Amino acid sequence: MNAVFAIAKSGMQAASLRLDVSASNVANMSSDGPLPDAANAAAYPPAYAPQRVDQVEVAGGTAARVTTASPSYVPAYDPSAPYADKNGMVAAPNVDLTNEVVQQITAAYEFAANARVLQTASQMMKTLLDIKA
Repeated sequence: MNAVFAIAKSGMQAASLRLDVSASNVANMSSDGPLPDAANAAAYPPAYAPQRVDQVEVAGGTAARVTTASPSYVPAYDPSAPYADKNGMVAAPNVDLTNEVVQQITAAYEFAANARVLQTASQMMKTLLDIKA
């Protein structure tokens, strides 16, 4: 039974990390910066680099690894930005809001499913102990 608890716990941790990363991406999707080849790029902070979660199977459960999305930015037109290049272009974080909603829904279902596994395993353990008593 301990293996069941460990597997469900790792799934819940992965879901929590997936939600954290997605929330960070959404919160920072407007944090643009200069294009890397802009003349004044060193004077301003770079654009937010969105992250992604890759979930892989490991012995005893699952593991989630955070990596930087590639490409991390897309050129966007904003001539009013002080760090815009001569053409008015800036680096905007490459965040797809639709994908982030899907990631958040996936995280919610993943967490709920693993919580249900923990609840069921706990009930089975209680039933087993009641039978032996």
